[in-house]
Amino acid sequence: MTAKLGCVSEKLKILLVFHSTCTNFVPEMEAAVTNKKTRLEWLDALRGFTMVMVVAYHVAQTGFGETLKNSSSMPFLIMFRMPLFFFVSGFLAYKASQVWNARNLGKLLAKKLRVQIVPTVIFFLVATAILHNNLDKTIMIHLHSMYKGGYWFTLVLLYMFVVYYLFAYVESKMKRRSWIPIVVLFVLSLVAYETCFLPKQFFYAYGHKGMADTIMTQTSFILLFQYFPFFLYGNIVHRYWKQAECVMDSRWFFPIVVLVALLSSLDALKWHTLRMEWANLPMTLARFTMLTIVFMFFRRYKESFTREHWVGRGLQYIGVRTLDIYLIHYIFLPHVSGVGAFFKVNPGNFVLDTTMSILLGLLVIGFCLVTSSILRISPLLKKYLFGRE
Repeated sequence: MTAKLGCVSEKLKILLVFHSTCTNFVPEMEAAVTNKKTRLEWLDALRGFTMVMVVAYHVAQTGFGETLKNSSSMPFLIMFRMPLFFFVSGFLAYKASQVWNARNLGKLLAKKLRVQIVPTVIFFLVATAILHNNLDKTIMIHLHSMYKGGYWFTLVLLYMFVVYYLFAYVESKMKRRSWIPIVVLFVLSLVAYETCFLPKQFFYAYGHKGMADTIMTQTSFILLFQYFPFFLYGNIVHRYWKQAECVMDSRWFFPIVVLVALLSSLDALKWHTLRMEWANLPMTLARFTMLTIVFMFFRRYKESFTREHWVGRGLQYIGVRTLDIYLIHYIFLPHVSGVGAFFKVNPGNFVLDTTMSILLGLLVIGFCLVTSSILRISPLLKKYLFGRE
């Protein structure tokens, strides 16, 4: 009898230990799952904000018929909207846990090729057919243009991913991990960027008489040169996130960034004190500093851009559908030339110009999101139109 009670007692101890272990294990497992699915909500909101700025710019340009000379809004928007977009893309491209081998490299390149090119070609043809009468002639004109009828972004982003993936693959084979390779690539990208603005030295540069007929223009490689530094800037910030946070949280960094942004923006937009080859310097500084200010703003007030707040929830929804909006929005751009004519006669209305562009841009985005949701009903269309499984 005593032996049986002892056996039962041992079994009860084992059950209690097992229960205690499971009790402690389940929350840890749930926490691991939660962390695995955690997204930087403020970064999705930032991407959504950038998409709003992109559409607002196109509303002012195409919808209102404004130009950089007679618009008070467009010169401001052009400074940081696309650099910020590529910055975020570069930030998200870095994954510390990525295993770089030939097989994974091939899979990543094949996936990016399908996601970036197939939807772009389809919507390029659809938008061209809807918006233009002479389809064949318009397609040929767009194909020879660097902007591809507006559909250059995904092509250039594909170039960036190819270059970065190949770089990351080679970097992973190095015996020592160091900051030097990525910094060297960043410096080289800045050198290539500068060649875009030296028309006397480089035949493909902006301002060169034969620029429109170059292979750099027709392939949009010149846009790769122009925006790749911002992609790498975002990648470096993510690679060294703890160090980047320390810099951003220091007392001196933000005031200096604001001062440089102000001075460089004024020179690029108003003063024009620098000439010839040096004229691009203030614009470059303005782009880097202004995108940094926007990035720091969203990080600083990240609690306001969570799903608990309607602004954050809305921007995040736009942020996770940026490809859809980019591909569709050209079809829905309005044509209200009278607005552009008004601002031409009444220049300097920055607040009114920007507000009208953003409000109408949000309306366009709304139509894009509805269209995207309808098309996504079909798994086949969801996969090949928007690259989603």
